[in-house]
Amino acid sequence: MAATLYTYPENWRAFKAQIAAQYSGARLKIASTSPAFTFGQSNRSPVFLSNFPLGKVPAYQGDDGFCLFESNAIAHYLSNDALRGSTPQASAQVLQWVSFADSEIIPPASAWVFPTLGIMQFNKQATEQAKEEVKRVLAVLNQHLNTRTFLVGERVSLADVTVVCSLLWLYKQVTEQFLAFNNFSILSESISVLLFKIVISLAKKFAEMQPKKETPAKKEKGSKEGEKKKEEKKATPAEEEMDECEAALASEPKAKDPFAHLPKSSFIMDEFKRKYSNEDTLTVALPYFWDHFDREGFSIWHSEYRFPEELTMSFMSCNLITGMFQRLDKLRKNAFASVILFGANNDSCITGIWVFRGQDLAFTLSDDWQIDYESYTWRKLDVDSEECKTMVKEYFAWEGEFKHVGKPFNQGKIFK
Repeated sequence: MAATLYTYPENWRAFKAQIAAQYSGARLKIASTSPAFTFGQSNRSPVFLSNFPLGKVPAYQGDDGFCLFESNAIAHYLSNDALRGSTPQASAQVLQWVSFADSEIIPPASAWVFPTLGIMQFNKQATEQAKEEVKRVLAVLNQHLNTRTFLVGERVSLADVTVVCSLLWLYKQVTEQFLAFNNFSILSESISVLLFKIVISLAKKFAEMQPKKETPAKKEKGSKEGEKKKEEKKATPAEEEMDECEAALASEPKAKDPFAHLPKSSFIMDEFKRKYSNEDTLTVALPYFWDHFDREGFSIWHSEYRFPEELTMSFMSCNLITGMFQRLDKLRKNAFASVILFGANNDSCITGIWVFRGQDLAFTLSDDWQIDYESYTWRKLDVDSEECKTMVKEYFAWEGEFKHVGKPFNQGKIFK
């Protein structure tokens, strides 16, 4: 049986708990709409107030009766050790950024956003002051993220989740255009914006997953067939055990295959990848690639990162590459890439060879694949040219002259 989180739809404070639960694998039922929970009514009932005396949401109730209010406490309780910080130092740093969100982000963000939502009266002086405070806070965040991928450690923690959820309404309501015009580096092509976009996207996904009010079903015009259909639609025991998030995901229409418009190809990407991963590249995988490559069904592209001046520490550049690959995981059956970091700290570049299904860049076929690709220049190669054959050989084998690069090959930074 899952624990219950009481909230209202699109409550960014509740997102913290929901994201923490998803990361840690905790089962969480969301009660945010009637009849399970109606904000303004259910939270004023004697039963609710006996467990949560302030009547605020989000509020958490475990299947064992354990109750918690305050979003940070709930998110912390639902997190695993990795999210909380696996060492005393990391745990303290996570707490530092959670406190930073509460004390530094939320007050000016609220002063700026609330008038746009009609929650409070607009005051020009107060709004201008709030804008300046937001600029100061974002500058602090950006400076911290200039030398690291995540706020604490080498992976997402409760610090990242809390800070970005605190920025969510600010970003959605007023700052996207403001930040773009003021050229904040937090929205530049950097590690920080990738983290920002990822967690923003995750929070928005939870907003989309909030259950919607059900509309009364139309009555079947008196027939046994109608009654039969109703019986068929009764939930199975497995469906009844779903929490609200799982049910929302299950009810989403199956995504259309982005490559459905293309004719079937004789080149099977998985077969080539097995050869590439398990056998010698030059004597087996490369010949197999050219023997089976479908020139009509696939295309080959060269990519180069547009902003080499932003590539500072090698580890950050590596994270830039691996982050892109992780976000393109659903493209793997229809694409292959070998991307290499050349050079050294503060003097490097990122280039690669990509093989795509079809004759156009695949990124435009799905919104999920478009976070990173505009940060690169793309050049389609003539598959029959010597240039293409040389590049394919060098990038697949991770060795060669790489004459088009002009920087030394960094042997330790290869991704495929």
